[in-house]
Amino acid sequence: MNDATQEEKELLQISELSKPQRRVLGVLLEKAFTTPDQYPLTLKAVTTGSNQKSNRDPVSHYSETQVYEALESLREIGLVAVVHSDSGRTERYRHYMRHRFNFTEPQLAILTELWLRGRQTMGELRGRASRMVPIETLEELRAEFKGLLDQKYVQSNGSIERRGIEVDHNWYKENEGKTLGFESSAEHEPEVTAAVPPSPPATGSSPSELATLKDAVERLQSDNQQLSQQVASIKEVVEQLQQQLADLKQELGS
Repeated sequence: MNDATQEEKELLQISELSKPQRRVLGVLLEKAFTTPDQYPLTLKAVTTGSNQKSNRDPVSHYSETQVYEALESLREIGLVAVVHSDSGRTERYRHYMRHRFNFTEPQLAILTELWLRGRQTMGELRGRASRMVPIETLEELRAEFKGLLDQKYVQSNGSIERRGIEVDHNWYKENEGKTLGFESSAEHEPEVTAAVPPSPPATGSSPSELATLKDAVERLQSDNQQLSQQVASIKEVVEQLQQQLADLKQELGS
């Protein structure tokens, strides 16, 4: 019993994943959120999702063999499981993130987007993560992100309360050199100081009114990004349905 408990503790401490592992796990999470009727996924579907051109940065060209190896390595550390279909002919894969970590649903969506796209602004992250889980405001995003930041699962190049800062996941392998390089950018980012008080706006607007206007503009920008992501998601579902139809025709010999 003690050995099992120790093993579980070790699994919960996983905080590094290879590039293929991050892409594959991100795909499983994304599809579970956005297309639950098609989840769990076949090896072919995971490969297609890993290499799709929308909502991926960088665009990859993994073979089914490479994706299979990534799935197997994730299965060995308890983050992925194999599920057999009713017909028993096709193996399907599902993630086990909820079994291994106590992340909230918004936090899972945040990690998914960061694994699939990497470094981005908080506004971009909110728009993209909202495709999967409702995140209504940047304040809500910051609260969820801070929980991940405190556990060192994510990183930022400045205070998450500041405008224009960028964020990323922190699951890179040590030899990728992304953690130090990303954090060092904060050293060169100009800080806002209060040494010289700003002059009152000529229009007579108060600082609080200006802050409200800036928040409104930022929300509009995020909403536009979210709409673009929703269109891309619909296009992706259509492409998957077309592929499934082609596969079905092939199975039926037509």
